[in-house]
Amino acid sequence: MRELTYYVGVSLDGFIAAPDGDFSAFPVEGDHMQALLHEFTDTIPAHVQRLVGLEADRSRFDTVVMGWQTYTPALREGIDSPYPHLRQVIATRQPREVPAGIELTDDPVATVRALRREPGTGVYLAGGGAIAGALVDEIDRLQLKVYPVLLGDGVPLFRGLGYRPLPFRRVSSRPFASGMVLNEYVRS
Repeated sequence: MRELTYYVGVSLDGFIAAPDGDFSAFPVEGDHMQALLHEFTDTIPAHVQRLVGLEADRSRFDTVVMGWQTYTPALREGIDSPYPHLRQVIATRQPREVPAGIELTDDPVATVRALRREPGTGVYLAGGGAIAGALVDEIDRLQLKVYPVLLGDGVPLFRGLGYRPLPFRRVSSRPFASGMVLNEYVRS
């Protein structure tokens, strides 16, 4: 069965973006970037891959699931298919128009369960916090890029969980001179 991996940048106080969705407080320069670019190439939008001379090989992920709010920044920039190298699934509660090749779902839990039963490599959960909260019981692995910054408010790593302890086991932790720490956890 394929794994669902929530791969995301997060502040020290548990936010993945500012209240308006901006994530520019997370540094995109430093020694951590080489590791992220080369080990997680599948998670990099195609326009960025072209800029830095990379090409995803779908060895880690062949599908991306994201919420509508995670998809819309690309739309605002005129990019209607940010991950054409992956199967793209967008969760939304409202009818939307999207280009051919992008799938919409109003039931992300059922969709992810079906995706996990299909053959292929991993399923990348790109965010945001609301869909991560909805899919928390389906997440097999957390890849958290923990940045040395406090945001104070914003989009939480998981929205709407309430108090609900869910055990995960740390399998690796890699600190970088930039201050970012890449932590990997698997469901216990």
